[in-house]
Amino acid sequence: MATYKTTVQSTMSAHEAFAFMADLRNFAVWDPGVVKVTQVQGDGPGPDTVFDVVVKTGGRVATLRYRTTIFDAPHSVTVRGKNALLTSVDTVTVVPNEHGCDVTYIAELTFNGLLKPADVFLRAAFQKIGDRAAEGLRRSLTTSIS
Repeated sequence: MATYKTTVQSTMSAHEAFAFMADLRNFAVWDPGVVKVTQVQGDGPGPDTVFDVVVKTGGRVATLRYRTTIFDAPHSVTVRGKNALLTSVDTVTVVPNEHGCDVTYIAELTFNGLLKPADVFLRAAFQKIGDRAAEGLRRSLTTSIS
């Protein structure tokens, strides 16, 4: 399993940051690897929502279907994305502080099925992908939502 973890200090309130992160349509705003997000169940963030997330992977595009599995507003949200090759479990935790909040994002990526033994090869590539996404996350979370 490849894991990426980052914590961003945000100038947003915990409620604003949680709403931004829990709405997966915003993945395309902060993660440069995301091409497009379409909500296929629900309306905005919430429990039991489903999103199709199209990502760039090595010159190709792939779609992962993400389902919200834990929704504890405004504290944490966990989503699980899956396609035939990959499974991603993404967890966001928001903790208020005196200047806004701290947002911790953890993504765990694994190959499915017969490709599972190749997980070790995901780690190096996932670190680079995660670093680019973390930079976008820092930019997005220090801009107020109107």
